[in-house]
Amino acid sequence: MSSKVQSTGSRAKDHQTSAPESLPPPEANAEALRFLSSLRQEELQMLFFSETLAMVSNTGEPQGELTIDVQRGSHKDVSGTMLHCPVVHAFSRGFMDKMLCGNTLLGYLSWNLEIKEQHSQEFIKFHILPMERKMSLLKQEDRLAMTRSIKEGEEVKTQVTLFPWRSIAGFISESANLLLLRVMAWRRIVPSNARFLALDTEGKLCYSTYKALGSQTIQVDHQQVEVFIVEQNVHSDEGIPMSCQFYLLPDGHLAKRVQVGSPGCCLITKMPIIREEDEVEPRPVFEKKPLMWEEDMELYSRFLDRKEQLRLSHTSYLQQHPEATALISDFLLFLLLRRPADVVTFAAEHFGPFALSWSPTTGLRSSNRPSPFRSLDLELL
Repeated sequence: MSSKVQSTGSRAKDHQTSAPESLPPPEANAEALRFLSSLRQEELQMLFFSETLAMVSNTGEPQGELTIDVQRGSHKDVSGTMLHCPVVHAFSRGFMDKMLCGNTLLGYLSWNLEIKEQHSQEFIKFHILPMERKMSLLKQEDRLAMTRSIKEGEEVKTQVTLFPWRSIAGFISESANLLLLRVMAWRRIVPSNARFLALDTEGKLCYSTYKALGSQTIQVDHQQVEVFIVEQNVHSDEGIPMSCQFYLLPDGHLAKRVQVGSPGCCLITKMPIIREEDEVEPRPVFEKKPLMWEEDMELYSRFLDRKEQLRLSHTSYLQQHPEATALISDFLLFLLLRRPADVVTFAAEHFGPFALSWSPTTGLRSSNRPSPFRSLDLELL
């Protein structure tokens, strides 16, 4: 992992390169990787919808609004090919201590929640020194490029970090986290002892874990609904550790979001239509019934008509070709007189002289008689 920092503005500093880290980089464990590999495109498409939550203070006063939208979109990969993928867009705007704040998030993911591209922005309009943070993640062949910029007043600090792609297996970005929570609610399963990777507030890789806190009944829009509670913990060594609880409806809708230490929370105000998985009905099985066509007047009438039609056609043909009757009568006469053991060979010898490629045999008997059957031409096979 390489990193470089650059500052611009009235208090700009010289270009700096971060010192090498002494601790080994964190790695996701097998349980986390196994859970991500179990994701299927058909399952994720069931979780594509938009939702809006109200941001309220601890006293219940409205502070703003949070919108999360997950849809099917397209993204151009490193080779220039446009591929379908999940697209996550989140947007919030509100007030914190009477100061305007907000953030936006746009992420493109693969079908197993690997990051393709992500852009996020956060701002707080402090009265004295407004603050703005931006971060971009972009997959570049065999690495992930992260660009972070922090603007405080007129000073801007920019940091670029490159992560080898193999070192971020099991990494869950902010956009991937929103979709991963919907999967857990849909399955009602949190992978046991799974340890994923995430970025802390300082842009450093750290561990991220999820824990199921059971079910609870809450009131939403004058209705009592059961929610599945999942707690996420980001274990940062350098930044600020974060713990957040998500109250999820059975189809993945977020009913409530509580961040430990935050003076407020996000609540759903209108009960959505709960989506359910379509039940595939088994194909009907029809028992096969015997066809008693002799008892069906229509079928039996058609049989008699066809039988009479064929009889008249055959009789007409034999009348037009009397030589056919003579050949058959002659063959049957010799067959009954000779009574050969091999009827097929006798028929071949009898009708052989009528073939165009027939080679005549001598009248004398021979111990090595030629076969009456036509030899196969190997070149035609």
